Amino acid sequence: MKKEAIILAGGFGTRLRETVPDLPKCLAPVKGHPLLYYIINYLIDSGIDKIIFSLFYKSELVIQYLKDNFSFIDYDFVIEEKPLGTGGALALALKTVTTENVVVLNGDSIFKINLEKLLQFHQSKNSNFSIALKKMANPFRYGTINMDGIGKIYCFNEKDETINEGIINGGVYIINKYFFLNKINALAFSLEIDYLMIDTGKKNIYGKIFDDYFIDIGVPSDYIKANIEL
Repeated sequence: MKKEAIILAGGFGTRLRETVPDLPKCLAPVKGHPLLYYIINYLIDSGIDKIIFSLFYKSELVIQYLKDNFSFIDYDFVIEEKPLGTGGALALALKTVTTENVVVLNGDSIFKINLEKLLQFHQSKNSNFSIALKKMANPFRYGTINMDGIGKIYCFNEKDETINEGIINGGVYIINKYFFLNKINALAFSLEIDYLMIDTGKKNIYGKIFDDYFIDIGVPSDYIKANIEL
């Protein structure tokens, strides 16, 4: 069975702009390679057959990087004409997907989970939207989730600096494209705020906790950390 993935890589990277000027976040250099290099190789190693890149900010740089370094893989890209937010960008990319279920990742983080285990979990729960979760100390940058004993997520919590430990959304998803596209009613929206946090319990969203390596380079301190750890 063909396996496809979408990488959401169109963001401006505002918080990282002073550290990595003039580049989209996915091309931020980490130990001699753009972060995107590590994400693509992770997907190849995980058995993904085709990758769709969702692009906007400085998309021409990403496209040139792919032509120069990954011409041997099956890939495509969609470019937003104007900023659509993470939700709108995902919806646009999903229209090019040929499989019912697709892996979706953020282009500014890496969570090295076993994708096959997440897919098996997704199928076993008959889930419409499955999320790889991570237990984390001081999770205030991300917000946290609440779920029941079988993994059904019923609440996404706002960021809270008073929380010392919690379960976060790791930014790796398996999504039923038909369900998602049938549920949305806006062109531009935030996946996290306008979709996941609204009527969560009615959307058949499940989460599975993984203990694998996770890094998000969205702020300078974690970008520096990635250059040490990856």
